[in-house]
Amino acid sequence: MILLNFSHPLTPEQLARIEALTGQPIDQHLSFKVHFSNAEPFLPQLAALVAQIPLTPEQWQSASLLVNPPSLNFITALLLAELHGRMGYFPPLVRLAPVEGSLPPRYQVAEILNLQAVRDAARKQRY
Repeated sequence: MILLNFSHPLTPEQLARIEALTGQPIDQHLSFKVHFSNAEPFLPQLAALVAQIPLTPEQWQSASLLVNPPSLNFITALLLAELHGRMGYFPPLVRLAPVEGSLPPRYQVAEILNLQAVRDAARKQRY
C-alpha cells in the first residue's frame, strides 16, 4: 500500500496501527508539506501540490492508495476531487484523534474511513 501523507509526520506507532487496521503493509510512505496561501487562489496551489506526487497514471489507477488528508477542510475537499479524478474512486482516509489527557497533545489513528463505501451507499438513496 502507498500512504500519501498530507498532514503532520506519522509516528512508528501510528504507522503500525494503520497497517493493523488495513491489514496491508505500507510499502511506500510519501509525505508532502501542505501550506496554501489564503491570499492566492487555491486551484493553482493544488496543482502544484499534486504535481509533487511521483505516481504514474497506471499507479493512480491500480495501486492501493491510502490518504492522510490535510487539516484545512477546503484543501482536503479539493484534493479529494483531484484524486477521485485520477483514481476513478474515492481513496480511503486516515482519521486521527487526540489522545485524551495527553500532555503535550498526541494523536492516535482512530479509524480508516472508506469514502468509496460511503459514496456507494449514498447513491442508493438517490432513488
